[in-house]
Amino acid sequence: METLNSPRQGTGAVQMRIKNANSHHDRLSQSKSMILTDVGKVAAPISRHRRNHSQHVLKDVIPPLEQLMVEKEGYLQKAKIADGGKKLRKNWSTSWIVLSSRKIEFYKESKQQALSNMKTGNKPESVDLCGAHIEWAKEKSSRKNVFQISTVSGNEFLLQSDIDFIILDWFHAIKNAIDRLPKDPSSPSRNLELFKIQRSSSTELLSHYDSDIKEQKPEHRKSLMFRLHHSASDTSDKNRVKSRLKKFITRRPSLKTLQEKGLIKGRQQPCHGVIPGRERDQIFGSHLHTVCERENSTVPRFVKQCIEAVEKRGLDVDGIYRVSGNLATIQKLRFIVNQEEKLNLDDSQWEDIHVVTGALKMFFRELPEPLFPYSFFERFVEAIKKQDYNTRIETIKSLVQKLPPPNRDTMKVLFGHLTKIVAKASKNLMSTQSLGIVFGPTLLRAENETGNMAIHMVYQNQIAELMLSEYSKIFGSEED
Repeated sequence: METLNSPRQGTGAVQMRIKNANSHHDRLSQSKSMILTDVGKVAAPISRHRRNHSQHVLKDVIPPLEQLMVEKEGYLQKAKIADGGKKLRKNWSTSWIVLSSRKIEFYKESKQQALSNMKTGNKPESVDLCGAHIEWAKEKSSRKNVFQISTVSGNEFLLQSDIDFIILDWFHAIKNAIDRLPKDPSSPSRNLELFKIQRSSSTELLSHYDSDIKEQKPEHRKSLMFRLHHSASDTSDKNRVKSRLKKFITRRPSLKTLQEKGLIKGRQQPCHGVIPGRERDQIFGSHLHTVCERENSTVPRFVKQCIEAVEKRGLDVDGIYRVSGNLATIQKLRFIVNQEEKLNLDDSQWEDIHVVTGALKMFFRELPEPLFPYSFFERFVEAIKKQDYNTRIETIKSLVQKLPPPNRDTMKVLFGHLTKIVAKASKNLMSTQSLGIVFGPTLLRAENETGNMAIHMVYQNQIAELMLSEYSKIFGSEED
């Protein structure tokens, strides 16, 4: 026992600190107030338990799993572009990134400072990987080697490195971590796992402090028991899982709603003039030559309609073709195009021009074979590698002329349209390079992606840029 002498003597109030050095809880100390009424006579101490005492003990019993299961760490460039579904301005910064079994943590400081913060309990920015989605995001940045992580809570992050093998290693490490987790963060299996951890820890906690509880006064025993049960919350966890499952089942959309949103494909009704029992072919996901043969044209009608709408009301729009439209609305437009003969892009539901551009990009992205056929991919890459600039142009022009009519004519119409976008670059801020980054990987890709993906990305962009900047020379004086 240690006594801290007060300036007052005699019967004055004295603060006493008692350390339970002999007990098995010697790491915990308790402050207790006493009054000395007479010399040598001490009143009975009033016990006061630390607030949230059970929570501190729970952390000691079960150390955080993520601190024990660090899978990868290192420096990357990071930009957060969405928070809870709200778009944010892209701002790149260097971060020390720690990947554990089910989350990623971002630290602003160096490695030594990050480790120090982990010990002192400072919480970094964290991303829950359960139900997250990872994909390459060539269209989201002019930088090379960029991929995006999207979480179920609506947060989106871009990660980037100039070194190819580093960014590929990170991509696969994070993807593997996501694949090992349940897709739904509120799934019963995940909640059951957490419930078991909480239940076992709570049992240990109650057993460990059973003797102490018996020694306390009734009012203190009741308070401590309440806090322990509140931290464990076994029953509430079970009820929460059941409640979420019930809500999911009762609120799930109907089949018709999902079809209208384009999330699933329904059975199509035969069109007038078509042989009974034969379904109408779809626009999205069909081969380019198939769509053109059905329409008796060399350029799909939907492509012409989108281009007309953009040139009518989108040439001056900031970030045209770079900014993404609402995905649900784009899917709805996709569904209508696949199901109906007529389409009016002047309708108010398509007033957001980014929805139109998003649907056009999706059309080219979903072609079973890209606009630049697979058989021509290597030849276009070899052409862009040529050192002499004029030879490069002539080689690409020769390749374009050898393309099948639907590919050549659609390519001419599309790139002719994109030259009009570039002409308004002072207003829409879309340069030749920007459009090359957006359309290069969409229109031109290898049939079998290999380890040269990052190098192919560079050539894809360069080919699209050259087609734009030298449009008149490549497509000659042919008439539209």
